[in-house]
Amino acid sequence: MPKKPTIPTLDDVAKAAGVSTATVSRCLNSPDVVVKATKDRVLKEVARLGYTPNFGARAMVARRTFTIGAIIPTMENAIFARGLQAFQEQLHERGYTLLVSSSSYRPEIEEEQLRSLVARGADGILLIGYARDASIYDYLASRNMPVLVAWAYEADNPLPSIGFDNRASMRALGELVWDHGHRRIGVISGVTQGNDRAQRRVEGLMDAFLAKGLPAENLKVIEVPYGIKEGGEAFARLMAADVPPTVVMCGNDVLAAGAVQRARLMKIRIPEGVSITGFDDIELARIVSPALTTVHVPHRKMGRASANALIDMVESGISGPFAPLESKIKIRGSLGRLSGP
Repeated sequence: MPKKPTIPTLDDVAKAAGVSTATVSRCLNSPDVVVKATKDRVLKEVARLGYTPNFGARAMVARRTFTIGAIIPTMENAIFARGLQAFQEQLHERGYTLLVSSSSYRPEIEEEQLRSLVARGADGILLIGYARDASIYDYLASRNMPVLVAWAYEADNPLPSIGFDNRASMRALGELVWDHGHRRIGVISGVTQGNDRAQRRVEGLMDAFLAKGLPAENLKVIEVPYGIKEGGEAFARLMAADVPPTVVMCGNDVLAAGAVQRARLMKIRIPEGVSITGFDDIELARIVSPALTTVHVPHRKMGRASANALIDMVESGISGPFAPLESKIKIRGSLGRLSGP
């Protein structure tokens, strides 16, 4: 029988590099405190020998697994990709590994994933938005699990969060649309049940338009799952009305891209025949034609800040206070100005 290959140990690396095992550990775990020449020599031997640190031993000593869990609603579009990438990069910079799951916008799946992350020893968990049953938060608190909410910020919510004010952001876009002369408003929203981000964006539009005295019948809202196909179908329904909207405001850029695509198939010119707006400012917003007027969300800044905040909660137990991140309106070719109602 072939001889079973031996697995290199910390002692092997130390002997090969001519240093102590403690120095090897410092090179791997706290490289900034080691002289460069020593660190280079140790890392050269780590690579030559193919040494991999013993994760279990490290976790036992530190009483942490150096793993952070994140549960996002979907992986099927780019809404969360940029922020999650920055989140992962910052975790890596600070010596942590990311475990990510997708709940498909289903609360029962999210609960299963939460319990699995806790069972696997995650040091902290990133969640998207606030909306979930109070029993979930009670469970996490009973396990002393640090939890951070992202993609949302509500000043009166006690949960620590790194995000932006969805309601205020959409209200600002609504006011811009009003200032462009639009009085017949169509809205394509994500499903608001169990999704506080979608709900707050609809509320923001209500704040903007009803405060201006817009008749309720002039504001048409359709809720659909997030998707290009769904956005296109909802757009067709809105435009089939006896008096169609002059602008269709979408809960995110994916729905808006579907609306743009369907408008082209229906031979409706944008913005001459109808204006379309989005939310998020993902890459898709800039490559559709015309490019989307939308709300820019600071995804990468949010991801980095969330990683740092969650690690600080894990290592020190301290959270916040946090301030909302700033969103900005990006005005592009999909929004036209009307001379009258």
